[in-house]
Amino acid sequence: MLSSYQNNPILIVEDNPVDLDLTLRAFSARKLANPIQVARDGEEALAFIPRWEEGSPIPVVILLDLNLPKINGLEVLQVLKSHPDFKTIPVVILTTSSESSDMKSAYRLGVNSYIIKPVDFEKFIDMAKQIELYWNVINKPCEST
Repeated sequence: MLSSYQNNPILIVEDNPVDLDLTLRAFSARKLANPIQVARDGEEALAFIPRWEEGSPIPVVILLDLNLPKINGLEVLQVLKSHPDFKTIPVVILTTSSESSDMKSAYRLGVNSYIIKPVDFEKFIDMAKQIELYWNVINKPCEST
């Protein structure tokens, strides 16, 4: 199960084109094997749920920005973590916000990790490496029912 799960997509939920490009370049530099899916706002992110219900591959991890148009990241997190089938998908907040209220809210809603986006590209690549190693090698995913 793990080997097929490792090939599941990573869903990046990011509205800022510069941050999205930086994230994609960091993963590309790491030669990440997982396909990348992108949602540019909270509404697009939640539109993946019916696809997963119909059998589309579930992400190995979701990288979720907080400040999103249409539906903000905390609302997306709440919907994901309250879904009976998809609440075990690991969600990592990847944001510029270092506000303690945002962090507390995210952890109360069940986020798996909270990362403040690095500004420097080399640090961004290192972050991508750590995400890849943790979620694809070290972490043992919960098998879907």
